[in-house]
Amino acid sequence: QVQLVDSGGGLVQAGGSLRLSCAGSGRTFSNTYMGWFRQAPGKEREFVAAISWSGGSTAYSDSVKGRFTISRDNAKNTVYLQMNSLKREDTAVYYCAAGSIYYGSARDAGRYDYWGQGTQVTVSS
Repeated sequence: QVQLVDSGGGLVQAGGSLRLSCAGSGRTFSNTYMGWFRQAPGKEREFVAAISWSGGSTAYSDSVKGRFTISRDNAKNTVYLQMNSLKREDTAVYYCAAGSIYYGSARDAGRYDYWGQGTQVTVSS
């Protein structure tokens, strides 16, 4: 059974940092893209960042580019999201996802096969 477990969320002041982790189990996530999405109350789930199997290709939403960094450790089946210079508008539940997709589909939540349970990130002013 494939499982993704998100962790690392919490409460942080604006301008602070957090690092999210997503550990996969149940299969080897080779040749998969790993992504992070987020959903704020009353809003639709939105793309945050994605990374290819090799780590050579990454994508970011405009709202987090330059502040967030996605990375992965394939030996640990884990993907990370380093979030710096956090803003109140970054408050949301963050979900990791995995899928056998191409770069062009990395921003499309519907293309991912597996999802984590989500971890809450709250940024206070």
